[in-house]
Amino acid sequence: MKSDTRNHIIQTASDLFYEKGYNLTGINEIIAKADIAKATLYSHFKSKKELAIAYLEAMDNENRKNMEAFVQQRNAGNDRLRAVLAYLIPFFEQDNFNGCWCHRTIAEIPRNNKKIRATIQNSKTFLLNYLIGLVAENRNDLPKEEQNTLARRLYLLYEGALSESHLHGKEWPIKEAIRMLETFL
Repeated sequence: MKSDTRNHIIQTASDLFYEKGYNLTGINEIIAKADIAKATLYSHFKSKKELAIAYLEAMDNENRKNMEAFVQQRNAGNDRLRAVLAYLIPFFEQDNFNGCWCHRTIAEIPRNNKKIRATIQNSKTFLLNYLIGLVAENRNDLPKEEQNTLARRLYLLYEGALSESHLHGKEWPIKEAIRMLETFL
């Protein structure tokens, strides 16, 4: 029961943080929307910062699971690398698409907020390491240094396409990133 309540709080906060942003979402709004007592929230999370970290981790875990499943549906080789960027199209098409939760949050916090910054850096490092492994697995014909370069390029294309599709409200940045990837394959 305690874990169900905790997950409910995280989901409620996630919806609000992702839609409105970290700074514009107040603790009282989360409490009201989750229909819980203030003491219940604070029995699970000591602060808004701690709740934000749980939000970032939950969003990241869900995205990882979805991306990995999407990529694994493709044929091995370059198709799986293209799938990393193609994954962004259905993500963009969601009614509640609001860009990258990490980018949104990092833009709102002060530079000295080390805990949230570290959580976001860990998320992005995990993504880069996933891509390094994916490239190594699907392009074992390339020397290791070229694999790492391709993975870093894929990472930058992914991040740029995600940010720019949010900014412009259009999917052309994703499609252009897919075309740009072809020059590296």
